[in-house]
Amino acid sequence: MTVPAPATPSSPEPTAWVVCLCAQWCGLCRDYQGVLAQMAARYPALRFAWLDVEDQAELVGDIDVETFPTLLLADARGTRFFGPLTPQPHTLARLLDSLQDGSLQAAPHAPATRALLQAVQAAPAHWVEG
Repeated sequence: MTVPAPATPSSPEPTAWVVCLCAQWCGLCRDYQGVLAQMAARYPALRFAWLDVEDQAELVGDIDVETFPTLLLADARGTRFFGPLTPQPHTLARLLDSLQDGSLQAAPHAPATRALLQAVQAAPAHWVEG
């Protein structure tokens, strides 16, 4: 009779980040602040951050944002989404559902993306609480 090996506790899923890259002068970005706060409350397993690309340029680093608002969805496995997204709660919720259920493919982090995520993790003042 074979004795099964003891089960090892599974490690928790790495924290996924939703980083909104905006500019305060952008009306769509200002609209997104409320949407992001709603989503932070609705998705407590995700970590949300709001960065003004001009005021927090030291955190944004080498990332060039061409269209506002731009979202970065990423976790330890890679970048899941990086691009512009209009402030529509339903559209963002569908994307976040895909992030949580693992259906968004991960691409390796670019060096600038990795640096941004490390900077955001170290700067909790920019985290959005739900």
